[in-house]
Amino acid sequence: MPGANVLAIHTPTGTKYGAASNFDGRFNLLNLRVGGPYTITISFVGYKDQTLNDVFLSLGNTQNIDVIMAEDSEQLETVVIQGTGGTGTFSSDRTGAETSVGRRELKRLPTISRSASDFTRLEPTASGNSFGGRNDQFNNFSLDGAIFNNPFGLDAATPGGQTSSQPISIDAIDQIQVSIAPYDVTQSGFTGASVNAVTKSGSNDFHGTVYGFYRNESMTGKKIKGEDVTRPDLNQSQYGVSVGGPLVKNKLFFFVNFEKDERDDLGTNGWVPNTGSGAINESRVTETDLMAVQSALGTLGYNTGAYEGFTYASNSTKGIMKLDWNINDNNRLAIIYNFLNASKEKPAHPTALGFRGPNATTLQFQNSGYEINNNIQSVQLELNSTISEESTNKLQVGYTHFDDFRNPLSTPAPAITIQEGGSNYIIAGHEPFSIHNKLDQKVFQFTDNLNFFKGDHTFTVGMSFEKFEFDNSFNLGAYGFGDDRGYVGAFGAFASLADFQTAIGNGLIADAITAAENTFNTNNANDSWALAETNVGQLAFYFQDEWNVSEKFKLTAGLRFDKPLFFDTAQKAQEVIDRACCYVPDIPYVNPNTGETVFLDNTQMPSNDWLVSPRVGFNYDVKGDKTFQFRGGTGVFTGRFPFVWLGNQVANPEVFFYQAVDPDYKFPQVWRTNIGSDYKFENGLILTGDVAYTKDINGAHVQNWGLLPPSGTLQGVDNRPVYLESDIINNAYVFTNSDKGRIWNASLKGQKTFKNGFYTMLAYSYLNSKDVNSIEAEITGDAFAFNPALGNVNDDVLAYSKYGDNHRVIGVASKKWDYGNDKWSTTISTFFEYAKGGRFNYTYGGDINGDGSGLNDLIYIPTSGEIGQMQFSNAGDAAALDAYINQDDYLKGRRGQYAERYGAIAPWRSRWDLKVLQDFRLKVSETKTNTIQFSLDVLNLGNLLNSDWGVIQQPNNVQPIGVTVDDAGVPTYSFNQNQTTTFGYDSSLASRWQAQIGLRYIF
Repeated sequence: MPGANVLAIHTPTGTKYGAASNFDGRFNLLNLRVGGPYTITISFVGYKDQTLNDVFLSLGNTQNIDVIMAEDSEQLETVVIQGTGGTGTFSSDRTGAETSVGRRELKRLPTISRSASDFTRLEPTASGNSFGGRNDQFNNFSLDGAIFNNPFGLDAATPGGQTSSQPISIDAIDQIQVSIAPYDVTQSGFTGASVNAVTKSGSNDFHGTVYGFYRNESMTGKKIKGEDVTRPDLNQSQYGVSVGGPLVKNKLFFFVNFEKDERDDLGTNGWVPNTGSGAINESRVTETDLMAVQSALGTLGYNTGAYEGFTYASNSTKGIMKLDWNINDNNRLAIIYNFLNASKEKPAHPTALGFRGPNATTLQFQNSGYEINNNIQSVQLELNSTISEESTNKLQVGYTHFDDFRNPLSTPAPAITIQEGGSNYIIAGHEPFSIHNKLDQKVFQFTDNLNFFKGDHTFTVGMSFEKFEFDNSFNLGAYGFGDDRGYVGAFGAFASLADFQTAIGNGLIADAITAAENTFNTNNANDSWALAETNVGQLAFYFQDEWNVSEKFKLTAGLRFDKPLFFDTAQKAQEVIDRACCYVPDIPYVNPNTGETVFLDNTQMPSNDWLVSPRVGFNYDVKGDKTFQFRGGTGVFTGRFPFVWLGNQVANPEVFFYQAVDPDYKFPQVWRTNIGSDYKFENGLILTGDVAYTKDINGAHVQNWGLLPPSGTLQGVDNRPVYLESDIINNAYVFTNSDKGRIWNASLKGQKTFKNGFYTMLAYSYLNSKDVNSIEAEITGDAFAFNPALGNVNDDVLAYSKYGDNHRVIGVASKKWDYGNDKWSTTISTFFEYAKGGRFNYTYGGDINGDGSGLNDLIYIPTSGEIGQMQFSNAGDAAALDAYINQDDYLKGRRGQYAERYGAIAPWRSRWDLKVLQDFRLKVSETKTNTIQFSLDVLNLGNLLNSDWGVIQQPNNVQPIGVTVDDAGVPTYSFNQNQTTTFGYDSSLASRWQAQIGLRYIF
């Protein structure tokens, strides 16, 4: 029926959206507000009006409405249909795997951190912020559809992530959606997942809430496996306020939220020095050794800080202000401003430049840590326009400013690393990455999408532009010092405590501290700290056709073009070169991928070729009644990479630490195929299944172009290829591409809402993920040094990825009871998780193959007979190693072979979380009721009931065998005879129960 008038009114605000049906009787209303309720009225001359009430819209889903009009002559009354919010599962827009989190989940599910990750974990493929087996740096986080990432990519993918702060309060979020395979070309910037949060808006009624949450050490577990573990004073308080309402009824609305969070955390992550007690959280680092280091440095006037019993503090203040303006019936404007001021004290980086703890093998002093500060201000503008009955437009413009800096807890001094048995043992001195470390980021974004409708087709034509400006002051190595007595600093380590004491005795460390103080004073006086500027961007054009082939079948096909932009970064790189002390551009390196001799040029940017992303998706409503849908799609997804990788090239032209990006390097791309189905049984049970396959097109890999293929051979039972002096040109760490990575993922979910309001969900995910380099480092050299390898370390060898869980089972149950004449209500909700993941490597503590890394050499697992042929530094090491291998299922099963990269896996982990809400409703007027709400959140409830439950097991030592190699290529091994078991128990808060109480007033 062509020409029918369709009017949708957003009831809370009176916002109107209108359209007319076309010749096929179809109508389109795009860019509506998420949520509801909506009242939809359909009218046509000579026919009875039809009205649909209480229609709710879910984020990212199209609500399909089918109406049969009745003629006036039939003498029927106006038809009124009651709509429901539903689960968002059945939608013609849905093609790939996705999870939507609405207000019910945000209000009812347990959380203490009040972070988005406590809710995105409802996605079956989630593992922390990793989804579907991908590094979280390859996700795209957005706020109201606009980019909201940490684009430089230091330590965390999300804004404020370095301080463990949430940039937007959960109280300001209306819905969250995690999309693994959305075959909509308007969505891009990721090869992992797209995570979009929609903020709340004001309405015609004033609403608000004042809330506070509190916990302390008495609400934190102090036992693991029946043993007491360290529990210093721990406090956390969160409090805030939200208010929304009209400034002009039906026209202009506001919403504001303000929140503050203050928290203390364990300084040593729960580990204590070794006093011979055999405690479950006792590390291998002896207290006497820690006291010796503390005393020796104290005689030089350097304060290490405590080595146990201390806490680190964190603080954050955040806010959001949103205006929604109904300019007229055809134009709607939203303006969003948010800010975050956050700080957090942290230990020295746990993995950069080696494993640094605190853990079972390595401990740090308090002043070896630092305070990170994340200050963010962001403003976004969104204009939705109805141009005509056949076209609409959505314009988004945004600007975000990040001001990140570190305050070291140490006075100027070199980083001091003391090893034992080839691996790091004690960390003292200055945090190596916190020497005048400042990062200023500016992000500008512009997106415009034009939709127009022709018959059964909805066409989208759009473009986007992103620009990222980075000013980075990074002074790694500035406090390093060396002479003929040796070197102390970020790039070196003392092989033993005795070597450290020698450096104390001969004055090396004293002179190093003096040199660090002089460097600090000179650079401050002359403003001569390092500075590197990097400007990057991306320009995109795309078009798409959503074709309703029939009432049951929808086909979506689109094509996207992305072009990397580097602006004046080459010029900025030249400016750094002009200030550099040791730039040597005439060294001939060798590209391992082609064998060609190349000269690396820091001013040469990566490829800026257009990247093409074709996608096609479908949705088939098998029965035509939204009870059985078959869906899927295939296509290319183009993402960003952490731009610190390019920033390393700009900032590090020095010959002694050369870092670069391959001139042929391309932005990440994957080909992802997803097939899924959803079925609703007559009893209301909904089953959802998805199978996905992801293949790298442009994956990331790091090589050392200063290494030729190894030409030597190790002597003994481990006869791997090794690098001779003639195989080494000079270290030059280069980011390049590989297409070998791939991921298989399958998930199954069941959910049901019973008639009495009881909701339950159960899901399972299976993952098999492989890549050539599970990069977690920001430093290019670290990304190479941490990638375990055999043979030619530059080869892109496909092996297990560290990201994701092989098996994961999650569940949710929630029920609300109303009683006392609806004055009282009690809600109890639980979330549980059982998962097997935590892949890890077994590598030597030492550089057995001569490639320059003491972290990346996978161990050879000898047979019992071969152990007798190996040379050990201590009597009894051989027998202890043999016994250790026999108790480890993985090692025992690979005797006579090499360990695989990320081939070992931690035991299953589990946890149950609980939330209880108690509401008391107060009638404050004839039409208004306010609510007082008490809440109790308990994380890891099982550990509260029994200290054996909910405890995470982790490897005690991922470098169990130490090694040195003499000039003849003969290795000498060492093994700590106190190592008898592979796994120990994580004594951090992740293995303990935690509780939090809250009080809220809702008006």
